[in-house]
Amino acid sequence: MKKSIFGIALIFVLAFMILAAFDMRPFGEPTVSEMDDYYIQNAQAETGANNVVTSIVFDYRGFDTLGEATVLFTAVLGITALFREVVR
Repeated sequence: MKKSIFGIALIFVLAFMILAAFDMRPFGEPTVSEMDDYYIQNAQAETGANNVVTSIVFDYRGFDTLGEATVLFTAVLGITALFREVVR
């Protein structure tokens, strides 16, 4: 029973991966959207940053970046607490 459930799950995962591979754009083909053009044209004026990537990470997505940093910090604290030597 357990092997058949594992086999069915494996088939679903492989089918999903194959379908996702066929849905991908050709390598190197750029994706152009209205948001890309907006960021490129307005990033320096709105944020004062000369680098568009930096302005997106730290200004447009600042709360998301702060959340990611909090998760990483919490993970480091957890691992440190887990492997800390207990002194009695």
